[in-house]
Amino acid sequence: MSDEKPHIIIVGGGFGGISAANKLKDADVRVTIVDRTNHHLFQPLLYQVATAALSPGDIAIPIRAVLGNASNVKVVLGEVTSVNKENNQLSLSDGRSMAFDKLILAPGAQYNYFGNDGWEDNAPGLKSIADALQIRERILLSLEEAEQLDDPKLREPYLTYVIIGGGPTGVEMAGAIAEIAKRNMMRDYSTFSKNETRIFLVEAGPRILNGYPESLSEKARQALEDMGVRVLLNTPVTDIGNKKVKFKEGTIETPNIIWAAGVAASPLLASLNTEQDKTGRIKVTDHLTLQDNPDIFIIGDAAHLKQDGNPLPALAPVAMQQGTYVARKIMSSSADFQSFRYTDKGTMATIGRAKAVADIKGFKFSGFFAWLLWGVVHILFLIGFRNRFRVFVEWMWFYFTFKRGVRLITNRWSDAKIDEKKKEDLTT
Repeated sequence: MSDEKPHIIIVGGGFGGISAANKLKDADVRVTIVDRTNHHLFQPLLYQVATAALSPGDIAIPIRAVLGNASNVKVVLGEVTSVNKENNQLSLSDGRSMAFDKLILAPGAQYNYFGNDGWEDNAPGLKSIADALQIRERILLSLEEAEQLDDPKLREPYLTYVIIGGGPTGVEMAGAIAEIAKRNMMRDYSTFSKNETRIFLVEAGPRILNGYPESLSEKARQALEDMGVRVLLNTPVTDIGNKKVKFKEGTIETPNIIWAAGVAASPLLASLNTEQDKTGRIKVTDHLTLQDNPDIFIIGDAAHLKQDGNPLPALAPVAMQQGTYVARKIMSSSADFQSFRYTDKGTMATIGRAKAVADIKGFKFSGFFAWLLWGVVHILFLIGFRNRFRVFVEWMWFYFTFKRGVRLITNRWSDAKIDEKKKEDLTT
């Protein structure tokens, strides 16, 4: 291998991995990017696929298309199961192994059910296109079920939606469902009215959008309640069963349960046998490397690094800056390369049509202007002109017509199908 160019392996085609690959594609190295899927996914807009505002193709693009015709980059479809840091090798689920000179681990994260993994079947999270489509079909199927029931008590569960977790994903999801349930789709159904729908946003803590200034958190709560969302604060979930969510004070019955209450790092990181935080993220050096192996870099949702006394958040801008930093460090010959420093350009979350909150370098915005900022930033972050143009057109169509275009039921992801799948899993 000494006669060849250094081999850099990147695990993960998310924001961090793609940022690193784009920097390295012109360097004098060989780059291999490994991912379980063949596409880069713009996760911040997944909830719009789940609520029938966008199509999957609007927010995803093949990794090969992102990297263009870079001659030094190879894309591998596969799942990395372990890392041997002593021998600088990866193991894949199909039995293959890959050797590296430098490794960039950006495997992303998964939803954290806090030891209650059985809840996932009844309360799916939102981390992939498959998750978004499953949630979309559950919402649409519930509306169809409600349309066929004349008794208001029988159709009440199908017109009830529970979103667990008051972070940006939960807030955006609750606002989007409120727009569906209270306005957008009601004109297509005659059996029930918008007043029968109930949307609950459940948060175990004292406020939603905990990482935002308290004033913006309160404005977001008020905006959601104005849209018909019932925000339940200081309300931890005690159990999730088939079509029901339990709390200390009672139970809500519904098949429409969505989990957005926290994330855990990829289980792949456990194979590194090094110090992790309580969510599984690796505690890295100031140069984003393992404490005991400078050839292995950890970035994005997988990395735990404190700045100004607090761990950096698991956000796309953090991952992108870390990916760019690591690529530059790999290409640099300097022995005293500066430590990584995240530049916070602000945070924002949308609540609904012309409603959002934003905190940009200490300046706080809400309402239409914040929503406009949110839209511009998200369109600019989308990769590919086609994606940006399509999303812009879809948003403008929705803004002026109040109509969501992608309301197809294709997989029929009903409870019966879920039960059938479970039986198949048990017999294979």
